[in-house]
Amino acid sequence: MSRIISTLIGPRVPLEELRTHRWHYLTPTFIFMLARVLLLVSIFFPYWHMELEAPQYPDGLFLTAYVNHLTGDVREIDGLNHYIGMRPLGEAAAFERAASVWMIIAMFMLVEGAAFIHSKWATLLAIPAVTFPAGFYADLHYWMRTFGLNLDPEAPLSASVKPFVPTVIGEGGIGQFKTYAEWGQGYWLAVACSVLVVVGFYFHRRAYRPLSLRAKGAT
Repeated sequence: MSRIISTLIGPRVPLEELRTHRWHYLTPTFIFMLARVLLLVSIFFPYWHMELEAPQYPDGLFLTAYVNHLTGDVREIDGLNHYIGMRPLGEAAAFERAASVWMIIAMFMLVEGAAFIHSKWATLLAIPAVTFPAGFYADLHYWMRTFGLNLDPEAPLSASVKPFVPTVIGEGGIGQFKTYAEWGQGYWLAVACSVLVVVGFYFHRRAYRPLSLRAKGAT
């Protein structure tokens, strides 16, 4: 069992070598630390913004999505969506919003764990953090597509609006409504975390792979 654990955790750095090449081994640790801090901070910033232009709202309506809640003109947008048969925004991604903070905390801990594992298995711990931005986009697209393609046929304007897929990023719209959507600071912090984790593993491999090869050669 101890050999299996040793293989998973990877070789430890000899104290003398750590003193001589301290930054060689500390660099990936600091990069991972910065990455997980950015991911944790992203909870407090918007991930997605959308502006909706409608004839009855000349100043526009605004919607902002954080990982765990929506803010802005949610009620007014729901009122407009009701006329074309689209479900209320609060019904979208209810589980994801309820679990998002805990999932980010879990990814924070996994990246922290990756900094202390000196073998190739560390990459498995970081996969969730690396793929999180893509997963957020895919989930957002899924819910917008689901809502847009499943309009209520009994809605007041159902006869004049065909099912459609709302635009996730950029300019879009349907009928008299125009939308403009863009990523928020929180999303870009998550992207920065993903990039830093990948960069961190470059330095991680450069630091610890020679130790692994040396350990294998000694057995």
